[in-house]
Amino acid sequence: MTRRRLLVGLIGRNIQGSLSPPLFVDAFEASGIDGYYHLMDVDRLPGRTLSQLLDAVRALGFAGVNVTYPFKQEVIPLLDVLDLGAEQVGAVNTVAIAPDGRATGYNFDRSGWRNSFAETFGADAARGKTVVQIGAGGAGRAVAFALMDLGAGVLVLHDLDRARSGALFSDIAKHYGAARCRLVGDLEREIAAADGVVNATQTGMSGFPGNPVPISALKATHWAADVIYTPVETEFLKAAAAKGARTLNGGGMCVHQAVEAFRCLTGAGVDVARLHRAFAKGLATRDVAVSTGGGSTTQRTER
Repeated sequence: MTRRRLLVGLIGRNIQGSLSPPLFVDAFEASGIDGYYHLMDVDRLPGRTLSQLLDAVRALGFAGVNVTYPFKQEVIPLLDVLDLGAEQVGAVNTVAIAPDGRATGYNFDRSGWRNSFAETFGADAARGKTVVQIGAGGAGRAVAFALMDLGAGVLVLHDLDRARSGALFSDIAKHYGAARCRLVGDLEREIAAADGVVNATQTGMSGFPGNPVPISALKATHWAADVIYTPVETEFLKAAAAKGARTLNGGGMCVHQAVEAFRCLTGAGVDVARLHRAFAKGLATRDVAVSTGGGSTTQRTER
């Protein structure tokens, strides 16, 4: 019997360290699909614009693409339809392409982070709690709305770009009320008084060293979450763990958003536990390649 054939991919900058390819390869195998996941790295395609790449994948008959830094918001005006969830978040990480070329944008970072959080800490760990979030970019917007989904009592936002954090505050207030969100005053004091802390910036990622969270404010009663999975244990998470806090890295978000994106682009379901194993295997393979000089761990995701 002829197997169904599909082309999907990822559009972004500096994405050679992405673990999406091994996740999709494993999901294709489990679903009996003859699929190929193609990386479209603008760092390696000089002169190519996002619009040109979308035109190309339409012409080649792709089922769709994932979208990452720096295009999660830039892609929106290039789409024909925007899913309600993506419209709320104001960022897109998956574009489904119909046979007639019509492109629909979705945001599965939101559900991916929400499901990863519930899987690790429990669905009620944010309910009614005060959470400080650092970073209000594409991934940060998805996490903020995920925290609202989880019933966070108050979300305290901080971003070095005050216009960006202000815009996210306005959107949260619009959908959930101004009482559920505020902009940070004294970051260290806010964290010390909070129940949870999220790093949704690129700081701590390979190639972007550092920790945007004041270590002195962390304590054992916190839960601490990072959207980064390169490395899986950032300086922020190390510091939080050393204080006795529970921690969550970005690996689960990667897995859970891939589950939703795969279902959207193929119509096939995939076992989450299987994809967790594929992620762990892909991570180990990548780390070995890097340690032997055969690859790079740097992967940017918009924050």
